[in-house]
Amino acid sequence: MGATASALALLPGTAIADKTRGDGSQGNVKSSAKRNGHTLTSRISYSGSTKGASGKSSGGFAATGNWTPPACWYEPRSPAEFKKSVEDMYTTTLNTPGQHSYAKAAAGQYRDMYKDGKYKNYNLDKADEGAFWVSVQDKDRWDEPGAWSCSELPFWVEKGKAPQVKNSVTPEVLAQLAYNQVDVPKTEVSLAPAGNTKVNLPTWAWLDEATFKPVSVTASLDAGGVSLRSTVTATPVSLHIKPGTKDATLHPGSGECAFHDGHIGTPYAKGDADKTPSCGVTYLRSSGNGSYALQATLTWNVTWTGTGGAGGTLPTGAFGTTQNITVQEIQAINR
Repeated sequence: MGATASALALLPGTAIADKTRGDGSQGNVKSSAKRNGHTLTSRISYSGSTKGASGKSSGGFAATGNWTPPACWYEPRSPAEFKKSVEDMYTTTLNTPGQHSYAKAAAGQYRDMYKDGKYKNYNLDKADEGAFWVSVQDKDRWDEPGAWSCSELPFWVEKGKAPQVKNSVTPEVLAQLAYNQVDVPKTEVSLAPAGNTKVNLPTWAWLDEATFKPVSVTASLDAGGVSLRSTVTATPVSLHIKPGTKDATLHPGSGECAFHDGHIGTPYAKGDADKTPSCGVTYLRSSGNGSYALQATLTWNVTWTGTGGAGGTLPTGAFGTTQNITVQEIQAINR
Protein backbone atom coordinates (compact mmCIF):
# COMPACT_ATOMS: atom_id res chain seq x y z
CA MET A 1 0.00 0.00 0.00
CA GLY A 2 2.90 2.37 0.76
CA ALA A 3 4.36 1.86 -2.72
CA THR A 4 0.96 2.51 -4.24
CA ALA A 5 0.62 5.78 -2.35
CA SER A 6 4.12 6.90 -3.36
CA ALA A 7 3.48 6.13 -7.01
CA LEU A 8 0.12 7.89 -6.95
CA ALA A 9 1.73 11.07 -5.64
CA LEU A 10 3.60 11.27 -8.96
CA LEU A 11 0.65 10.59 -11.21
CA PRO A 12 -0.31 13.31 -13.69
CA GLY A 13 -3.96 12.35 -13.34
CA THR A 14 -6.45 15.16 -12.82
CA ALA A 15 -9.15 15.11 -10.17
CA ILE A 16 -12.33 17.15 -10.45
CA ALA A 17 -13.39 18.98 -7.31
CA ASP A 18 -14.93 22.14 -5.93
CA LYS A 19 -12.35 24.87 -5.46
CA THR A 20 -12.84 27.86 -3.19
CA ARG A 21 -11.82 31.15 -4.73
CA GLY A 22 -10.26 34.03 -2.83
CA ASP A 23 -13.59 35.82 -2.59
CA GLY A 24 -15.19 32.88 -0.82
CA SER A 25 -17.23 31.76 -3.83
CA GLN A 26 -16.86 28.32 -5.36
CA GLY A 27 -16.46 27.00 -8.85
CA ASN A 28 -15.96 23.62 -10.49
CA VAL A 29 -12.35 23.48 -11.67
CA LYS A 30 -9.63 20.96 -12.39
CA SER A 31 -7.04 20.46 -9.70
CA SER A 32 -3.37 20.62 -10.67
CA ALA A 33 -2.50 17.72 -12.95
CA LYS A 34 1.18 17.80 -12.04
CA ARG A 35 1.07 18.64 -8.35
CA ASN A 36 -2.14 17.28 -6.90
CA GLY A 37 -1.79 13.57 -7.70
CA HIS A 38 -4.65 11.62 -6.14
CA THR A 39 -5.56 14.27 -3.58
CA LEU A 40 -8.60 16.50 -3.98
CA THR A 41 -9.07 20.22 -3.77
CA SER A 42 -10.45 21.37 -0.45
CA ARG A 43 -14.19 21.81 0.06
CA ILE A 44 -13.63 24.28 2.89
CA SER A 45 -14.93 27.78 2.20
CA TYR A 46 -13.95 31.01 3.96
CA SER A 47 -15.91 34.18 4.61
CA GLY A 48 -15.27 37.43 6.43
CA SER A 49 -12.02 39.40 6.44
CA THR A 50 -10.21 37.01 4.13
CA LYS A 51 -7.14 37.65 2.02
CA GLY A 52 -8.05 39.37 -1.22
CA ALA A 53 -11.70 39.92 -0.26
CA SER A 54 -11.25 43.70 -0.20
CA GLY A 55 -8.94 43.81 -3.21
CA LYS A 56 -6.31 45.43 -0.98
CA SER A 57 -4.98 42.50 1.00
CA SER A 58 -2.13 43.04 3.44
CA GLY A 59 -1.12 39.42 2.93
CA GLY A 60 -2.27 38.45 6.39
CA PHE A 61 -0.17 37.99 9.49
CA ALA A 62 2.29 35.36 10.64
CA ALA A 63 2.34 33.56 13.97
CA THR A 64 4.86 35.13 16.34
CA GLY A 65 6.37 31.73 17.25
CA ASN A 66 7.30 28.65 15.22
CA TRP A 67 3.70 27.46 14.84
CA THR A 68 2.10 27.27 11.40
CA PRO A 69 -1.39 26.10 10.35
CA PRO A 70 -1.56 22.65 8.74
CA ALA A 71 -0.41 22.52 5.11
CA CYS A 72 -2.45 19.35 4.58
CA TRP A 73 -5.44 17.73 6.24
CA TYR A 74 -8.21 15.15 5.74
CA GLU A 75 -11.79 15.91 4.66
CA PRO A 76 -14.85 13.70 4.05
CA ARG A 77 -16.30 12.79 0.65
CA SER A 78 -19.48 10.89 -0.09
CA PRO A 79 -19.07 7.48 -1.76
CA ALA A 80 -20.39 8.90 -5.04
CA GLU A 81 -17.96 11.84 -4.99
CA PHE A 82 -15.07 9.59 -4.07
CA LYS A 83 -15.91 7.09 -6.82
CA LYS A 84 -15.90 9.85 -9.41
CA SER A 85 -12.52 11.16 -8.31
CA VAL A 86 -10.93 7.70 -8.39
CA GLU A 87 -12.43 6.76 -11.75
CA ASP A 88 -11.36 10.11 -13.26
CA MET A 89 -7.84 9.62 -11.96
CA TYR A 90 -7.69 6.04 -13.26
CA THR A 91 -8.99 6.94 -16.72
CA THR A 92 -6.67 9.94 -17.07
CA THR A 93 -3.62 7.96 -15.96
CA LEU A 94 -4.25 5.16 -18.43
CA ASN A 95 -4.89 7.57 -21.31
CA THR A 96 -1.96 9.92 -20.71
CA PRO A 97 0.54 9.58 -23.59
CA GLY A 98 3.91 8.28 -22.44
CA GLN A 99 2.66 7.31 -19.00
CA HIS A 100 4.99 4.94 -17.15
CA SER A 101 3.80 1.39 -16.66
CA TYR A 102 4.41 1.55 -12.89
CA ALA A 103 2.07 4.55 -12.64
CA LYS A 104 -0.63 2.70 -14.56
CA ALA A 105 -0.16 -0.31 -12.32
CA ALA A 106 -0.35 1.83 -9.18
CA ALA A 107 -3.51 3.53 -10.42
CA GLY A 108 -5.03 0.11 -11.07
CA GLN A 109 -4.13 -1.16 -7.60
CA TYR A 110 -5.54 1.97 -6.03
CA ARG A 111 -8.79 1.66 -7.96
CA ASP A 112 -9.12 -2.05 -7.18
CA MET A 113 -8.83 -1.37 -3.45
CA TYR A 114 -12.02 0.71 -3.44
CA LYS A 115 -13.89 -0.94 -6.30
CA ASP A 116 -13.31 -4.68 -5.78
CA GLY A 117 -10.97 -5.08 -2.81
CA LYS A 118 -11.19 -3.89 0.78
CA TYR A 119 -14.20 -1.77 -0.14
CA LYS A 120 -16.89 -3.04 -2.48
CA ASN A 121 -18.03 -0.66 -5.20
CA TYR A 122 -16.87 2.36 -3.23
CA ASN A 123 -19.33 1.60 -0.40
CA LEU A 124 -22.14 3.09 -2.47
CA ASP A 125 -24.60 0.87 -0.62
CA LYS A 126 -23.46 2.48 2.65
CA ALA A 127 -23.82 6.10 1.54
CA ASP A 128 -26.02 6.88 4.56
CA GLU A 129 -23.64 5.23 7.00
CA GLY A 130 -20.44 7.19 6.57
CA ALA A 131 -17.92 8.78 4.21
CA PHE A 132 -14.43 8.40 2.79
CA TRP A 133 -11.87 10.81 4.23
CA VAL A 134 -9.24 12.00 1.77
CA SER A 135 -6.02 14.00 2.01
CA VAL A 136 -6.15 17.64 0.92
CA GLN A 137 -3.35 20.17 0.53
CA ASP A 138 -3.17 23.93 0.90
CA LYS A 139 -2.89 25.01 -2.74
CA ASP A 140 -0.58 27.91 -1.75
CA ARG A 141 1.86 25.71 0.17
CA TRP A 142 2.60 22.81 -2.19
CA ASP A 143 6.33 23.50 -1.99
CA GLU A 144 6.44 22.95 1.78
CA PRO A 145 7.39 19.49 3.12
CA GLY A 146 4.36 19.60 5.43
CA ALA A 147 2.03 19.62 2.44
CA TRP A 148 3.01 16.02 1.72
CA SER A 149 2.84 14.67 5.27
CA CYS A 150 -0.81 13.53 4.98
CA SER A 151 0.12 10.21 3.41
CA GLU A 152 -2.80 8.06 4.57
CA LEU A 153 -4.75 6.57 1.69
CA PRO A 154 -8.48 7.46 1.73
CA PHE A 155 -10.22 5.65 4.58
CA TRP A 156 -13.81 5.00 5.62
CA VAL A 157 -15.33 6.58 8.74
CA GLU A 158 -18.77 5.69 10.03
CA LYS A 159 -21.22 8.52 10.60
CA GLY A 160 -20.94 10.02 14.07
CA LYS A 161 -17.42 8.75 14.69
CA ALA A 162 -14.30 10.90 14.71
CA PRO A 163 -11.43 9.96 12.36
CA GLN A 164 -8.43 8.70 14.33
CA VAL A 165 -5.90 10.36 12.04
CA LYS A 166 -3.90 13.51 12.76
CA ASN A 167 -5.11 16.64 10.93
CA SER A 168 -8.56 15.22 10.19
CA VAL A 169 -10.87 18.23 10.09
CA THR A 170 -12.36 19.17 13.46
CA PRO A 171 -13.59 22.58 14.64
CA GLU A 172 -10.08 23.25 15.95
CA VAL A 173 -8.38 22.26 12.69
CA LEU A 174 -10.88 24.43 10.83
CA ALA A 175 -9.94 27.33 13.11
CA GLN A 176 -6.26 26.76 12.36
CA LEU A 177 -6.98 26.86 8.63
CA ALA A 178 -9.08 30.02 9.04
CA TYR A 179 -6.11 31.59 10.86
CA ASN A 180 -4.13 31.32 7.63
CA GLN A 181 -6.84 33.24 5.76
CA VAL A 182 -7.14 36.26 8.06
CA ASP A 183 -6.48 39.59 6.39
CA VAL A 184 -5.55 42.58 8.55
CA PRO A 185 -5.07 46.26 7.67
CA LYS A 186 -1.59 47.37 6.69
CA THR A 187 0.23 48.69 9.73
CA GLU A 188 0.91 52.22 8.53
CA VAL A 189 1.14 54.52 11.51
CA SER A 190 0.28 58.20 11.41
CA LEU A 191 3.31 60.34 12.25
CA ALA A 192 3.79 63.96 13.28
CA PRO A 193 5.92 65.30 11.79
CA ALA A 194 5.15 63.03 8.82
CA GLY A 195 7.98 61.71 6.66
CA ASN A 196 10.48 64.43 7.59
CA THR A 197 11.43 65.19 11.18
CA LYS A 198 14.22 66.88 13.10
CA VAL A 199 16.96 65.74 15.41
CA ASN A 200 15.83 65.80 19.07
CA LEU A 201 12.26 66.55 18.07
CA PRO A 202 9.76 63.92 19.31
CA THR A 203 7.88 62.21 16.49
CA TRP A 204 4.37 61.25 17.54
CA ALA A 205 2.95 57.93 16.32
CA TRP A 206 -0.61 56.63 16.44
CA LEU A 207 -3.01 54.33 14.64
CA ASP A 208 -6.40 55.16 13.21
CA GLU A 209 -8.79 53.52 15.67
CA ALA A 210 -11.50 53.32 12.99
CA THR A 211 -9.27 51.01 10.93
CA PHE A 212 -7.67 48.81 13.55
CA LYS A 213 -10.60 46.88 14.97
CA PRO A 214 -11.07 43.14 15.52
CA VAL A 215 -11.41 41.12 12.30
CA SER A 216 -12.94 37.67 11.84
CA VAL A 217 -12.84 34.80 9.36
CA THR A 218 -15.24 31.85 9.34
CA ALA A 219 -14.22 28.49 7.87
CA SER A 220 -17.04 26.15 6.83
CA LEU A 221 -17.04 22.54 5.70
CA ASP A 222 -20.09 20.77 4.25
CA ALA A 223 -19.06 17.52 2.62
CA GLY A 224 -19.73 13.82 2.96
CA GLY A 225 -22.54 14.40 5.44
CA VAL A 226 -20.24 16.40 7.76
CA SER A 227 -21.07 20.02 8.60
CA LEU A 228 -18.60 22.06 10.68
CA ARG A 229 -17.95 25.76 11.31
CA SER A 230 -15.26 27.73 13.10
CA THR A 231 -14.78 31.46 13.44
CA VAL A 232 -11.41 33.02 14.18
CA THR A 233 -11.26 36.55 15.61
CA ALA A 234 -8.06 38.59 15.66
CA THR A 235 -7.90 41.57 18.03
CA PRO A 236 -5.07 44.16 17.90
CA VAL A 237 -3.31 44.48 21.25
CA SER A 238 -0.02 46.34 20.79
CA LEU A 239 2.24 48.16 18.34
CA HIS A 240 6.02 47.66 18.41
CA ILE A 241 8.22 50.35 16.90
CA LYS A 242 11.80 49.90 15.69
CA PRO A 243 13.29 53.27 14.67
CA GLY A 244 15.80 51.89 12.15
CA THR A 245 18.82 53.22 14.05
CA LYS A 246 20.40 52.91 17.49
CA ASP A 247 20.58 56.69 17.69
CA ALA A 248 17.01 57.14 18.85
CA THR A 249 14.91 57.24 22.00
CA LEU A 250 11.65 55.29 21.99
CA HIS A 251 8.45 56.31 23.73
CA PRO A 252 7.81 54.24 25.77
CA GLY A 253 11.35 52.95 26.20
CA SER A 254 10.37 49.38 25.25
CA GLY A 255 8.97 50.55 21.93
CA GLU A 256 5.79 48.58 22.75
CA CYS A 257 2.73 50.83 22.51
CA ALA A 258 -0.35 49.18 24.02
CA PHE A 259 -3.97 49.65 23.00
CA HIS A 260 -5.86 51.94 25.35
CA ASP A 261 -9.51 52.91 25.07
CA GLY A 262 -9.69 51.52 21.55
CA HIS A 263 -6.61 53.22 20.11
CA ILE A 264 -2.81 53.16 20.13
CA GLY A 265 -0.94 56.36 20.73
CA THR A 266 -2.33 59.88 20.79
CA PRO A 267 -2.73 62.05 17.67
CA TYR A 268 -0.52 65.12 17.74
CA ALA A 269 -2.34 68.35 18.44
CA LYS A 270 -1.18 71.93 18.17
CA GLY A 271 0.61 72.91 21.35
CA ASP A 272 2.00 69.42 22.04
CA ALA A 273 5.51 70.24 20.82
CA ASP A 274 7.00 70.25 24.33
CA LYS A 275 5.21 67.10 25.45
CA THR A 276 6.44 63.52 25.33
CA PRO A 277 4.25 61.32 23.10
CA SER A 278 2.69 58.21 24.59
CA CYS A 279 3.87 56.40 21.46
CA GLY A 280 6.66 57.59 19.22
CA VAL A 281 10.38 58.14 18.73
CA THR A 282 12.95 60.89 19.09
CA TYR A 283 15.85 60.64 16.64
CA LEU A 284 19.21 61.74 18.03
CA ARG A 285 21.18 61.87 14.78
CA SER A 286 20.54 63.06 11.26
CA SER A 287 19.85 60.46 8.58
CA GLY A 288 22.23 62.38 6.29
CA ASN A 289 21.44 61.98 2.62
CA GLY A 290 19.30 58.95 3.27
CA SER A 291 16.50 57.96 5.63
CA TYR A 292 15.78 55.63 8.51
CA ALA A 293 13.48 52.65 8.01
CA LEU A 294 10.94 52.87 10.81
CA GLN A 295 9.33 49.47 11.30
CA ALA A 296 5.88 49.28 12.88
CA THR A 297 4.61 45.81 13.81
CA LEU A 298 1.12 45.24 15.13
CA THR A 299 0.44 42.21 17.33
CA TRP A 300 -2.97 40.51 17.23
CA ASN A 301 -4.45 38.13 19.79
CA VAL A 302 -6.40 35.30 18.16
CA THR A 303 -9.38 33.39 19.58
CA TRP A 304 -11.80 30.94 17.99
CA THR A 305 -15.24 29.41 18.46
CA GLY A 306 -16.65 26.42 16.61
CA THR A 307 -19.38 23.85 16.15
CA GLY A 308 -20.60 22.24 19.34
CA GLY A 309 -19.41 25.05 21.60
CA ALA A 310 -15.72 24.36 20.98
CA GLY A 311 -13.30 27.25 21.28
CA GLY A 312 -10.00 28.51 22.55
CA THR A 313 -6.97 30.56 21.58
CA LEU A 314 -4.39 30.32 18.82
CA PRO A 315 -0.86 31.79 18.69
CA THR A 316 -0.65 35.57 18.44
CA GLY A 317 -0.09 36.96 14.97
CA ALA A 318 2.04 39.87 13.83
CA PHE A 319 2.08 42.05 10.74
CA GLY A 320 4.41 44.94 10.10
CA THR A 321 5.34 47.54 7.53
CA THR A 322 8.29 49.89 7.04
CA GLN A 323 8.13 53.64 6.55
CA ASN A 324 11.10 55.78 5.50
CA ILE A 325 11.83 58.69 7.84
CA THR A 326 14.18 61.54 6.88
CA VAL A 327 15.80 63.22 9.90
CA GLN A 328 17.31 66.65 9.43
CA GLU A 329 20.06 68.18 11.54
CA ILE A 330 18.10 71.01 13.18
CA GLN A 331 18.22 71.23 16.93
CA ALA A 332 15.03 73.16 17.54
CA ILE A 333 12.15 74.62 15.60
CA ASN A 334 9.00 76.55 16.37
CA ARG A 335 5.69 74.91 15.61
